[in-house]
Amino acid sequence: MRAMVLHAYGERLRLEERPTPTPGPGEIRVRVEACAVCRTDLHVVDGELPPAKLPVIPGHEIVGIVEALGKGVDAPALGTRVGIPWLGHTCGVCPYCTSHHENLCDDPLFTGYTRDGGFATHVVADAAFCFPLAGFDDPVAAAPLMCAGLIGWRTLKMAGDARRIGIYGFGAAAHLIAQVCRWQGREVYAFTRAGDVNAQQLALSLGARWAGASEDAPPARLDAALIFAPVGALVPAALRSLRKGGRVVCGGIHMSDIPQFPYSILWEERQVVSVANLTREDATEFLALAPVAGVTAITTTYPLERANEALADLRAGRFQGAAVLVP
Repeated sequence: MRAMVLHAYGERLRLEERPTPTPGPGEIRVRVEACAVCRTDLHVVDGELPPAKLPVIPGHEIVGIVEALGKGVDAPALGTRVGIPWLGHTCGVCPYCTSHHENLCDDPLFTGYTRDGGFATHVVADAAFCFPLAGFDDPVAAAPLMCAGLIGWRTLKMAGDARRIGIYGFGAAAHLIAQVCRWQGREVYAFTRAGDVNAQQLALSLGARWAGASEDAPPARLDAALIFAPVGALVPAALRSLRKGGRVVCGGIHMSDIPQFPYSILWEERQVVSVANLTREDATEFLALAPVAGVTAITTTYPLERANEALADLRAGRFQGAAVLVP
């Protein structure tokens, strides 16, 4: 198989030929049709997360066809299309796993970080953490749903029944979950980097009521703010835009340090919470909802061997929506 491999943090990925992997007990082998490029992949490549498996094949927004089953696996069936997300395995026995909080598992595996991922022609995955994608006929359009969509959904759920939703960082997750918000009848207020007219226009085209710079005050107080950009300074900015009792939800796995801010902008029962990973329940919910809500991913495709270019373009904000690698 071919794979783009990370050998040292901060280095470019290397295109390599490797033996096609054999699935072990409880695993399946998937022929990758598409793998979206996530900001978490940048954090892995740049070494911004705790050191883990090296060398590693990044990529955790995977769509492909099941072509081999390991011992004890009878589903998903050979030849079916599945999605493979960031959460690749949990222990099943820790207090978090046994209390329906598997996203906080004490001994997890993460696709493209602590186990090899989808920047390749083939990948092996835990069958219990793969999701059938019957009805998702376009693998490129489905790939961003496997993380940007799932994390966006979990982040939105943590906002509760908030009606006015501010979204900070209008990239892959934001452009998907904004569509869900509008389908649910919520108001969307989009915040982008100053001068990013393209992102603001995209937000407005997807039904946002207002779009402006992250430093701007929205035209109405927000009930909740979802932060997808990995910028700690957005936390106090979002707090200043909240109504009393509002909530800021940080949806990223990594964020720069949050600067000191006055207690007055947190007072009046405002809250700041974080999202960690996802659960299989999140995936089941979102993958059932997305077609009904008409969620459509905006994508830019790259051949597998141009993964470094896709990562660089993501870092520089040179496209709207999501980048997707196609082997």
